[in-house]
Amino acid sequence: MKRNVLIVGAGGVAQVVAHKCAQNNDLLGELHIASRTLAKCEAIIAGVQAKGAMKVPGVFAAHTVDAMDTDAVVALIRATGAQIVLNLGSSFVNMTVLEACIATGAAYIDTAIHEDPAKVCESPPWYANYEWKRRAACAQAGVTAILGAGFDPGVVNAYARLAADEYFDHITSLDIIDINAGSHGRWFATNFDPEINFREFTGQVWSWQEGKWTTNEMFEVGQEWDLPVVGRQKAYLTGHDEVHSLSQNLGIPNVRFWMGFGERYITVFSVLKNLGLLSEKPVTTAEGLEVVPLKLVKAVLPDPASLAPDYQGKTCIGDIVKGTKDGKPAEVFIYNVADHAEAYAEVGSQGISYTAGVPAVAAALLVADGTWDTAKMCNIEDLPPKPFLSLLDRLGLPSRIRDADGDRPLPLG
Repeated sequence: MKRNVLIVGAGGVAQVVAHKCAQNNDLLGELHIASRTLAKCEAIIAGVQAKGAMKVPGVFAAHTVDAMDTDAVVALIRATGAQIVLNLGSSFVNMTVLEACIATGAAYIDTAIHEDPAKVCESPPWYANYEWKRRAACAQAGVTAILGAGFDPGVVNAYARLAADEYFDHITSLDIIDINAGSHGRWFATNFDPEINFREFTGQVWSWQEGKWTTNEMFEVGQEWDLPVVGRQKAYLTGHDEVHSLSQNLGIPNVRFWMGFGERYITVFSVLKNLGLLSEKPVTTAEGLEVVPLKLVKAVLPDPASLAPDYQGKTCIGDIVKGTKDGKPAEVFIYNVADHAEAYAEVGSQGISYTAGVPAVAAALLVADGTWDTAKMCNIEDLPPKPFLSLLDRLGLPSRIRDADGDRPLPLG
């Protein structure tokens, strides 16, 4: 049994995680949240208290930390007695926080892959560039490290594993579809950190097709999908974290990720990219100031957390899996639909943050009770999916399946 949780980061996803951890603090023990800005952590705790979210009376404390400093994170883990660290900071801090967990023995959970600030769209598989290089260190230290425990990556990985285990004898293709059919009312904004958002799409689009890595340009390949609740939606072949683990771990010859984008997003993105404003390389102005264009764009866009009060509509995220079962062709769509307004009413965040944050808390609960306390590094598809998906049903992200028998709640009994 592991108890006491340290949340690293104080953005929209961290806010969701704080509320959900508070709702389950009888199982998770003391709660701590840390970022570079103490006021942000204190505001999140105040929001938790205003909602009366703490299931039982207990500690929820705010701290400051530079998560890029491994020694500082080590000191904080030891000072708080945290046995589970939920890393929800920038993707740039993954390795320093992971190293701190290896040094202290604390379990590590994140929701997205590590990125080097100086590099964009590295060679695949991405997990092999950083995370998987620490597998041996985690095993030697007996440290549980759960990678990509958000929705995508995360829940969609569990859907793929469940499909492989129970719905197919052989899978020929896995298409992960991510549609946000909601509206925040702003002329232009990103749903999560603009810097990370734009970096995802400025490089090559890597997909796994016919058993090998294939590249395309962003917005080069689009397709319409007919989905439950949100209807027909255009989505584009996009590079994404989970393709880089699922392609290697489940032996599926075709693994692709598709994300929905509106025409305004595509237009703004294209203009910014063509002007060089999405570059991570510094430039010098006529006044002699050194500026990173991407960071400047981030600074002038709305804070994603500020979108939550006005967000309306739903998301639909899931896996379309094709293959054979008992010698016959088979196809399933395993998915979740989330509502932005419902997420805001419960935890004060929009649906994108909600779908990313709730699974991280489910993973923490499974580590806490020993179910996923593996003493080694794992991607979500390496772990038994049913306990995770069953817990998500209880936590507010129920799953459904559409197949030849119709559309119904995903059987998890």
